Amino acid sequence: MHKTAASPLAVIYAALIVYASLYPFADWRDQGVGAWSFLFAPWQHYWTGFDVGVNVVGYMPFGGLVVLSTLRAGRTARPLAVAFLSATLLSFCMEMLQSFLPVRVASREDWLLNSAGAWSGAIFTLGLEQWGAIDRWSHFRRRWFLESSRGGLVLLVIWPLALLFPPTIPFGLGHVFERIEANIADQLSDTAFLDWLPVRDIELQPLLPSTEAICVLLGLLIPCLLGFCVIRQGLRRLFFVPLWLAAGTLVTGLSAVLSWGPGHAWAWLDLPSQVALVAALVISALLSLLPMRAVQALLLLVTGVYLSILNQAPENPYLTQTLQEWEQGRFIRFNGLAQWLGWVWPFAVLVYAFLLIWRRDAKT
Repeated sequence: MHKTAASPLAVIYAALIVYASLYPFADWRDQGVGAWSFLFAPWQHYWTGFDVGVNVVGYMPFGGLVVLSTLRAGRTARPLAVAFLSATLLSFCMEMLQSFLPVRVASREDWLLNSAGAWSGAIFTLGLEQWGAIDRWSHFRRRWFLESSRGGLVLLVIWPLALLFPPTIPFGLGHVFERIEANIADQLSDTAFLDWLPVRDIELQPLLPSTEAICVLLGLLIPCLLGFCVIRQGLRRLFFVPLWLAAGTLVTGLSAVLSWGPGHAWAWLDLPSQVALVAALVISALLSLLPMRAVQALLLLVTGVYLSILNQAPENPYLTQTLQEWEQGRFIRFNGLAQWLGWVWPFAVLVYAFLLIWRRDAKT
């Protein structure tokens, strides 16, 4: 029996909701109103389609994942009620906590829209189950994926979402070392510990086009190798490669549209990126023939080398300026979700690859 990936995805999605609801986690204070006073506040008169859509659509996947997790775990009693109550309680707690954040506004309307979104997602998923779609997915998963594929599937699903926040280098997830260094220096400022912080002799320099192409290539090889770790050998792997590379390319184009406008959807696809994309397609097809042991070791190696090269590049100041719209404008909630996914994803893959190798060694 396959362990369902819906359960960890539901937990991860709940954590992302908490982050989006309580961002930026600063200036907590008692504002002199009850935490539940938003329930009795006057109805809001000013609405935007974006606000309504975000509150409804944002909770739909959570309701669907809870229903799917309940069904796949064999607990078929009232999955709709479980999903609705879980989402309603989560949203209610978030609105209560927002009462202590001056930059956030607790809203009864948001709570109701969140609950409606979770209900819609749960109804939709339950309808898929009634139509047999979930059973067909289970049959498909048994034919395509290995039994211990839950962790890899979760990481594969997260990869396109992580690409939504525009990176400095295309597909450059995990670009965090410079930011971590700066944050540590800020925290240690005016203390004696600052002298212990290692300081680079020279500032980070932009990557050469050839190095950038290698970095993009490795960034594309990682999800392909990750897929090979959970997909059964054969033509299935060859089919997966162009499908997932195309998905990553389309999501990166969508990210550019959200950041710079529709006219710049493919501005990131310069010559180094084009070369890397074609090379990734060819090399991944060849690597699909490797046995599982070699794929796991190669995934660990490629991810480590990729993170080392990527984090030698500085952050693009023009990109940072452009992303102010994400961080201060209408994407303020979405900013934290996609950015954190982009930071953490390759390190999670690194841990996953290590665990795969360690478990196989332990069995032998």
